[in-house]
Amino acid sequence: MSVTIEPLRWGGALALSGGWLAMCAGIWRAERARRRASAAPADWLVVYASQTGNAEFLARRSAELLATGGLAARAACISTLDAAALAGATRVLFIASTYGEGDAPDTAAPFAGRLMAANADLRHLHYAVLALGDTSYANYCGFGRALDAWLAAQGATRLFERIDVDRGDAHALADWQHHVGRLAGTADAPDWEAPAYRDWRIGERTLLNPGSAGAPLFRLALLPADGALPGWEAGDLAQVGAPADPDHPREYSIASLPSEGRLELLVRLQRRADGTPGVASGWLCEGAGGADVVRLRIRAHERFRLGANARRPLIAIGNGSGLAGLRALVKARINAGMHDNWLLFGERNAAHDFLLREELQGWAGSGWLARLDLAFSRDRPERPYVQDVLRERAALVADWIARGAAVYVCGSLQGMAGGVHEALAAILGADVLDGLAAEGRYRRDVY
Repeated sequence: MSVTIEPLRWGGALALSGGWLAMCAGIWRAERARRRASAAPADWLVVYASQTGNAEFLARRSAELLATGGLAARAACISTLDAAALAGATRVLFIASTYGEGDAPDTAAPFAGRLMAANADLRHLHYAVLALGDTSYANYCGFGRALDAWLAAQGATRLFERIDVDRGDAHALADWQHHVGRLAGTADAPDWEAPAYRDWRIGERTLLNPGSAGAPLFRLALLPADGALPGWEAGDLAQVGAPADPDHPREYSIASLPSEGRLELLVRLQRRADGTPGVASGWLCEGAGGADVVRLRIRAHERFRLGANARRPLIAIGNGSGLAGLRALVKARINAGMHDNWLLFGERNAAHDFLLREELQGWAGSGWLARLDLAFSRDRPERPYVQDVLRERAALVADWIARGAAVYVCGSLQGMAGGVHEALAAILGADVLDGLAAEGRYRRDVY
């Protein structure tokens, strides 16, 4: 049976179909425009090269300040900035920390090693650099200064002269904020203030390495004077303002968790060339008594927190007082019921320098540490260090990485951290190690 549709009904059907198609097309165009808008690059890019979180904090504040002037701005880690992104950017503020003796932070290593080793046409780019550093190091603000020089050599135009910041100097930071405020068209933004110091007292101080050939190392338990324990996460830092130099706080890895009821630090007593004790370590290890006030504030160390690695197997590597940060990470995972923890720790002599011996052996004996590998360099003629243990366990390291493990390194920059990095690169390949760093599975807190 055939069906005949009258011309009028055909016209109505076509009109309805056309209207429906037009509506769909309109929705599609609107959605495409919305996606393009959301994917469009910001007017301003604030790029941070951060090791302990200071540069990231300042980058986010800078982006927020630009946004108050109606500018589209976003903060981004330098690890996400490749040649194409740099070629497409027109206005970039760089906030760059320097690590060790003038090195780039871990997040900036690929940028420094690849992009800055090549030439680029950046005549389209307007930029400014805030360089964070410490004048006690020979190559003060080394990476920030090198970045500024490289950008200028590629033809980029400075918005204003580089600003160098010595250990968080408030005047230099205020100068940067003033310049960024002028770019945003606002001059009345509130100052960026760090968290206030609180009063703490030393509840307990224990020498961990009596008879050691190295400098004395103490375990300190601190309690807030007002009794209210603040919150923090494994990996975070404590900043201590010593009475003799309150404007230049010293940072220490926190060794405990809030659930333990006290804030613990592992502090090695430092001495100057003339034998006098270090300003902060001398105060904490020898000078401060139980009734004395210790001015302390906690600083989030986002790049050394567990974060997205909380459910991954953990390879924790360190030496000396670096055990503090690793101890907090392992303890947090134990509290979460995670057993796949591998700790590699190095010191001088087992008899005197096996820090936290009972606790670590207890964790290993009860299965909370799947592996505990120790390197006591003065106990064997070949002087083994943790990087040597890594090489001996190369197949096991590769297996843990293949199973998704994250690697956290805490301790001395000279010797240990460099040696560990070389060992990991040899075991896994430099490109794989760079990929782990970019993914956030290779993190370091070294000094």
